[in-house]
Order: sequence, then C-alpha cells, then structure tokens
Amino acid sequence: MCYHLAMLSIFKGASEESLAQIAEEMAVRETKHFILLFSMGSQFDHLIVQQLAKLGIYALVADPASVKADDVRKASPAGIIVSGGPASVHDEPPPFDDAIFDLGIPTLGVCLGFQMLAKHVGAHVTPHEKREFGVHTFKVLATDPLFDGIPVESPVLETHGDAIEPSASLTTLGSTDNAPVAAGRSGHLWGVQFHPEVTDTVQGPKMYENFCVGICGITDRFPAHNVAASKIKELSGKVSGKRVLIALSGGSDSSVVAYLLRDAKPAALKGVYIRGIDRPDDESFVNEYFASQPWIDVEIVDATDKFLEALRGKTQMREKRLAMRGIYTDVLESKMREFGADFVAQGTLYTDLRESGHGNKTGARVAEIKVHHNTGITFSVPELSPLDDQVKDSARAIGRDIGVPEDLLVRHPFPGPGLVVRIEGEVNANSLKVARAIDGIYIDELRKAGLYASVWQAGATVTRSEHTVSKGDDAGTGIVVALWAVWSVNGFTARFAQLPYDFLGTVSRRITNEVREVGAVVYRISDKPPSTIEFG
Repeated sequence: MCYHLAMLSIFKGASEESLAQIAEEMAVRETKHFILLFSMGSQFDHLIVQQLAKLGIYALVADPASVKADDVRKASPAGIIVSGGPASVHDEPPPFDDAIFDLGIPTLGVCLGFQMLAKHVGAHVTPHEKREFGVHTFKVLATDPLFDGIPVESPVLETHGDAIEPSASLTTLGSTDNAPVAAGRSGHLWGVQFHPEVTDTVQGPKMYENFCVGICGITDRFPAHNVAASKIKELSGKVSGKRVLIALSGGSDSSVVAYLLRDAKPAALKGVYIRGIDRPDDESFVNEYFASQPWIDVEIVDATDKFLEALRGKTQMREKRLAMRGIYTDVLESKMREFGADFVAQGTLYTDLRESGHGNKTGARVAEIKVHHNTGITFSVPELSPLDDQVKDSARAIGRDIGVPEDLLVRHPFPGPGLVVRIEGEVNANSLKVARAIDGIYIDELRKAGLYASVWQAGATVTRSEHTVSKGDDAGTGIVVALWAVWSVNGFTARFAQLPYDFLGTVSRRITNEVREVGAVVYRISDKPPSTIEFG
C-alpha cells in the first residue's frame, strides 16, 4: 500500500480545490469514505496512518490550527481521529475548534485527543501523581463496539502525565492500574489514554478496525498496492537519464534506497561512504555488498580529521549533531560537484523527520527530540528520500520485495551522527577509538551468543563518568561505559532487552580487559518512552 499521499495531503480548510483533491484521491482509492486525522504533534501520528492504510482506509491528515467545524462538515468524513501530542490541556491548550466534537461524527481521541474531548464534555482532566509511561495492562470494564472481539485484559502502551477523572458525563469503558479512565465514551465520542497504533498495544489494530468499520461504517475499503513498485515507478519518472549520488552507510535504510534506485535505472548511480564516525564493520558491509556491483560506483571518503576538527570543544549532543551534519553536508556537496549529480538520495525515514520536529506540516507543535543528520538540509540539487513515509520495519519490507540482501536488512539501526552520539562530552581521537572498540566487542559477542537477531538495536556509550580501577598492582580511574539493547518493531517505542547476566558478564570482562581506558561497564534498563533509544 502507498501511504505517501495520505501523509503529505494536509487538509487546511474546505476550499473548492481541497475538496476536489479529496474527491480525486477517493476515486483513485475506489472508496467513498475517509477518516479525518487531526495531527496534534504525536511522534506516533504516522503509525495511525499506516494502521488505517493496512485496513484499506484513507486517512486524511488535518491541520488543527486552521480547520474549523464548518470545514469538517463540508468535507464530510466518515469518522474523526484526534491524535496524541506533547501539549497539555492545562497549561498549553492545543489549537483545535472544540465545536468539531459537536458535529455528531464518530470521533476517537487518542491520549491527548481523549483528554481534549473529555474536558469538552465536562470531565475533569488533572495532573496525576502516578504518571504512566511504558506498557501497562488494560482492562475492559464495559461492553462497547470499540472493544468487540478484544480480550478483557491486554497490554497497551501509555505515555501521559495527566489523567481523566471518572465523570457522569463520560462512560468509563476501561482502566489501567494508574488510570481509572483509560477508555471512555460520551455518545458519538470515544477515547483511549493509550496508543493503539504502536505494536506494544497488541490489540490496537483490532481497535482501529472496530472504530473505522464497526462504528464509522467504512466498508468500501480501497485495494492494496505494491509499495515498492509504486516507489520505483515514481523514481523512474524523475531519474531517467539523470545522475544520482546516494549517501551510502551500509545500513538497511540507505541500502533499500540504493536498490530502489537500481530498479529505477538512472543514467549513473554513485554511492558515497563517509568514514570517520562509523561502526567497526560498516565499511566492510559496503565493500562486500556494493563495491563489486555493476549498477553502482562506490567511493570511500575518509573525513575523520574533518569530523574531529568540527567537534573540538563541543560537549552538548545537539551542538555535536549540528557540527557533524555540517561535515556530512560538505562532503556530499563536494562529491556531487565532482560527479555532476542531478539528484542526491538519502535513506531518510519518517522517524527521522518526526524526531527532528518535522513531519505533518500542520499548526500543531511537534517536539524536536533530536536533530538528525539527514533532515532539514538544503542541498544544491533536488533530494530524493523515497522512504520518508516509512518506519524501520516497513522500509525493510520494501527491501525484501526488491531483493536487498537479508544481511543488510537485519543490521541494527545506527544513528546518522554515528559514534558522535555514543560519546558523552567532547569527541576526540581517543574517545572515538574507545567507542569503536567497545561497540565492536559488544556486537561481536551478541553475534557469538546468537542474541544479535533477537534485539532490535544495541549499542555502547562512552559516558563522562569515571570509576576507580584496580588493574594488576596499579590503581587509578577509568571510563564508565554503558551498554544497552532494546526490543522494538519500528523505533517509535522500545523496551529494554533483558539480556542474560552471564552474557553481560562476558562482555564486561572483554571490554575491561581489552580496552585499557575503561574502568567499569553498566547496563541501561530504561524503555522508550520515557528514554530515547540512543543516549543523545
């Protein structure tokens, strides 16, 4: 299925042009119904679009800052979803016309969206002493079509600090340990305090199906389309007879883009691998899987000294990300000029855009969690980012469709800024050497123990902390390094991987024995949320 149009078509008002565009898209999808999704700034908004697309339901993203009740009435959606977001109904009321809640159209509020509609109907929403972040057990308390076919108890992902209090104006449908009203209904308005769109909410897809099909009555669902074929066709129309340069990292995302471009058949395709802040085995993967391919010319550029110079004296993660991005951009621009590139391509995912504060171009505030190396750059030639409407696992699925080697697809995600974000404080030649050494040992042991494939991502971080050491007859201090590993499907949410203690002991002994600078090894046990997967 192709989600690209649904994500980028932002409904800002019921003009003749916008209504005509909606009608045209519904005709293409062979459907007469759509869901209007008010994007309130949640990192998970695109997952709602994907969940609905898997059901064959067109989700049109709406701008809560500009769309009014009259616009919604004219557009006539079959249902409305109001997403979660970083705002609070108390001290930062999000932009939204509450009159939309009174239109009589079936509406589902998710997290913040539920709090908004609960407050509208008269329920109290209060800051809660026991906030809920992570996976909790949801208990269905009342029969309702939203939960048809769903077990009485099931795991859900929650990430909220405010809570909805029981109210006569709101029927309580379900609860969790710390949320007495984890689901509720008031007439045509439904709401849940958790996120049905993430994989941790096991019954989430069924809940969306119940809402869209059972409650909203959408039965003429559009047919599925091959995502890879659609993307190749779109790329072919752009790159035919053109020269394309791709930033190639050896990871799954840029590898998938490279293979999409292979099938799109540009006049020439050049891959640039930038050495300096990479993992120990990145370059070997690029050489093994791309250097000998006849359809791409690969060049290795050593930018180590340039990275270290740009990072000198910088200690904060954000300023280090920006410094790294400057060198990354300069190297690509230089190679584009040499190559005579008409386009530059990157393996940018929707996750990268969203965490950088981009994504749906609506009036809702989107939190900037971290600056990504591959977002917000104005290149001298047009950019191709065919995966910017995908998350990690859907991008991998596209790769499998077009024959990307499995060894590339199953590699753990690695941040674009590389080891820069796995070093706390200033990045210098020594800390870079330590970071590369500990990463190599950790990943090597994960593979030996048969654990590499069981975790979604793992890494080792050089911290600023020091630990007293006693090695041999000498004493002193050494660096504390933090190991971490997570279980996830798409990177939007993650749970810390419960690796065996004997395995962690083996890794710790190897690192402290083989890397002279290290004094102690610790293991992080935080989930996302509230933590991010990478330290920086």
